[in-house]
Amino acid sequence: MDPLTPEEIERYKRHILLPEIGGTGQQRLKAAKVLVIGAGGLGAPVLYYLAAAGVGTLGLIDDDVVSLSNLQRQIIHDTGTIGERKTQSARRAIAQLNPHVRTQNFEERFSLVWAHDHLKSFDLVIDGSDNFDTRYAAADAAETARVPLVTGAVGRFDGSVTVLKPYETGPDGMLWPGYRDLFPAPPPEGVVPSCAETGIVGALTGVIGTIMAMEAIKLITRTGEPLIGRLLLYDALAARFDTVRYKRRAPKA
Repeated sequence: MDPLTPEEIERYKRHILLPEIGGTGQQRLKAAKVLVIGAGGLGAPVLYYLAAAGVGTLGLIDDDVVSLSNLQRQIIHDTGTIGERKTQSARRAIAQLNPHVRTQNFEERFSLVWAHDHLKSFDLVIDGSDNFDTRYAAADAAETARVPLVTGAVGRFDGSVTVLKPYETGPDGMLWPGYRDLFPAPPPEGVVPSCAETGIVGALTGVIGTIMAMEAIKLITRTGEPLIGRLLLYDALAARFDTVRYKRRAPKA
């Protein structure tokens, strides 16, 4: 691992002081290559906090442009970037926050074809997308590539986060569950309305996105107990967190 420069040691001092992270954990963050799917409501806090934490390379994949209605929740963008590619807007914000972070932009929609060509070059995938096609594609691709996945979702006043490593075994010797063990199939088209149709509290994406960033930091630094086999649920109106455990489904006969 590359040594930390004096400037990096000063920048990340509060991390290095933590015995659970220390200098070794910070070096792991510096060496990490993380792909973030979506530079929107969830991707914005994920990108900001991972950049601040010193993740060495952040891949950004998004095919959208910044619009005025995004700014209520997508805090990595601003009024001056309306009309720009979200990847370009996010790259500029990341560079201003931490010049030590390298960014790789992919101005397209995530797909299995794209993942086949690119995913192996990343150590971790974080899915902040807002549609079921991308969520299932990300989960399937990450499992095939044997890359850990942090995935989150938000509704009007609620959200969820889990971590997937279905190619590894747990303490019981059984394979950890995959995304399709938790959600076997996407709902029929039109059943779950989008936030553009129902609305969403902007701060909610900050809560869930920040938790996703925290799970990523834990995975990279090998600290704590990631949300593998556990789905964290957040009810903003009740100010309540709940955790649901789930397992790998038995294969059909």
